[in-house]
Amino acid sequence: MKILYLIFFFALFGLSICTGGSAKDKTEKVPINKEKFPVATFAGGCFWCMEQPFEKIDGVVEVVSGYTGGHTENPTYDEVCSGTTGHLEAIQVRYDPSLVPYDHLLNVFWRQIDPTDDGGQFADRGSQYRTAILYHDDDQKQIAEESKVMLDRSGRFTHPIATDIIAFTVFYPAEEYHQDYYRKCPIRYGLYKKGSGRESYLKAVWKDVDMSAEDEFTKPDDKILRKKLTRLQYQVTQQCGTEPPFQNEYWDNKREGIYVDIVSGEVLFSSRDKYDSGSGWPSFTQPLMSENVIEHIDSSHGMVRREVRSNQGDSHLGHVFEDGPGSTGLRYCINSAALRFVPKEDLVSEGYSEYLKLFTDDR
Repeated sequence: MKILYLIFFFALFGLSICTGGSAKDKTEKVPINKEKFPVATFAGGCFWCMEQPFEKIDGVVEVVSGYTGGHTENPTYDEVCSGTTGHLEAIQVRYDPSLVPYDHLLNVFWRQIDPTDDGGQFADRGSQYRTAILYHDDDQKQIAEESKVMLDRSGRFTHPIATDIIAFTVFYPAEEYHQDYYRKCPIRYGLYKKGSGRESYLKAVWKDVDMSAEDEFTKPDDKILRKKLTRLQYQVTQQCGTEPPFQNEYWDNKREGIYVDIVSGEVLFSSRDKYDSGSGWPSFTQPLMSENVIEHIDSSHGMVRREVRSNQGDSHLGHVFEDGPGSTGLRYCINSAALRFVPKEDLVSEGYSEYLKLFTDDR
């Protein structure tokens, strides 16, 4: 069914090219000893639409699309699509439970599907597109059952929850071209998700809920931060340190894109508000997301200054001064070590697609 929708859209709009070349390879994020992490398995209809929401979560190590259950070993995509093998399209999620608990993964899962549909998902019909939670142990089973009951009692849906909770048996990874499809073919993926009806349904059902809560960040403990961050990044963000001017990564960066917190990934600044202040540190006239930049009074070193920190990550970023240009008159003087730059060509693959319009709209 997915192929039929894609053929229709590409015939209509003349779109035929995947743009996966600039996307980062998912394996860059996967530690060598990933096998030590527990696994969660979810069937949510088209696996193309299930990878991205989970890959954005801090604490998720890996997401793999594939086929679960069934009576045919190592099935192909075409065999599963025929509906004769007994498999479900599914994803497997490896996660660090110290950063993201299983019940949080369930919350994300529920918000990607129509759990009342027992005949498929949206435009994709057939048993291979049914929804299911496949538990790997008794703890997952209990948490999943409780989560399903709570959702059913919430009154959000007029029909009963049809999602099955079943024991995991076997999982076969899908063909490579299906992995990270939203990264490799963002245009095709976007058209499919919208054309299938999934996107509009989720917006309507969860319109009263801040969907960014799926990405709610829990700050790791100090031991994990020391492993995740470089010495300088840790010194700046956790100990209110200051990096040397003119000897840092972004002070002279002129590429278009956004700057996010190195710890939490929350959006902080845009290249469109960046300017050369002559200070030797990245300088901005204003935040891109003001709610993510918090001010505190800093009276250290015999001075009174306005410190800026990230909201979710609670990272020390730098200071803001009232000597900037333009209408704001502000200069956000920020440490490069507290930032990660996401260039505009990687915004979709990195999960920040909503900010792409900043660099495509007429200025």
